[in-house]
Amino acid sequence: MPVNSTADPDASTETGGDAATLPINELFYSLQGEGTLAGMPSVFVRTSGCNLRCWFCDSYHTSWEPTHGAMTLDEIVADVESHEQAEHVVLTGGEPLVHEQSVELLERLDELGYHTTVETNGTIYRDAPIDLASISPKLASSTPTTERDPKGDGEWAERHEDRRIDIDALARLVDTYDSQLKFVVTGEADLPEIEGLLARVRDATSTTVADSDVLLMPEGVTREQLDDSRNAVADLATEYGYRYTPRLHVDLWNDAPGT
Repeated sequence: MPVNSTADPDASTETGGDAATLPINELFYSLQGEGTLAGMPSVFVRTSGCNLRCWFCDSYHTSWEPTHGAMTLDEIVADVESHEQAEHVVLTGGEPLVHEQSVELLERLDELGYHTTVETNGTIYRDAPIDLASISPKLASSTPTTERDPKGDGEWAERHEDRRIDIDALARLVDTYDSQLKFVVTGEADLPEIEGLLARVRDATSTTVADSDVLLMPEGVTREQLDDSRNAVADLATEYGYRYTPRLHVDLWNDAPGT
């Protein structure tokens, strides 16, 4: 895809008759580009719609200008199954957990034996069969101030800032699922906030959050942007004892859609 339609991009779940649907922006087979499973062949199911607006969002057409088509869960599962090589499915967005029907999709994928990763901003908890919660809490540097807002008006800045961290939701996700905490790093100034947020999460959870489960990822959606940032972020990971994660899909395919 992408799959585009005139469906309401702000709807959390769409239904068509008796068939549950999700707003799907892209559904494709590729390599996982980020995190502890980087390099793993996976089917990506990208929902449209998000409760945040990071200025650097790498899936702009799921948040700032949502585009999608309504696909039934039967259609999604059939498309996933058509990629016979894949044993891993990545449910991503946008923010896939804004949609209640994501739970039913995950249940169906679990019944079929797929390993599921959910890529989430950590502000919403859902009770679902998730094999890996890839949690990417959004730092203050993600807030779309007027100077950084892609639309130039800063309209989302206050809402984004108010919503971007939910310690209760983060703690429940970490305590319930195998998880990784993946931070998009724009520079060294982000590290004190990461350290403080990790302390708050560790205080709120019964699960041990190891430094090896904390991943630093350079901000950038093109090879050129990553060339300017990857070495500095790798140095920060070394200095603080956290894990560095590449953006493998950008290194391989630049900013091509469906990768």
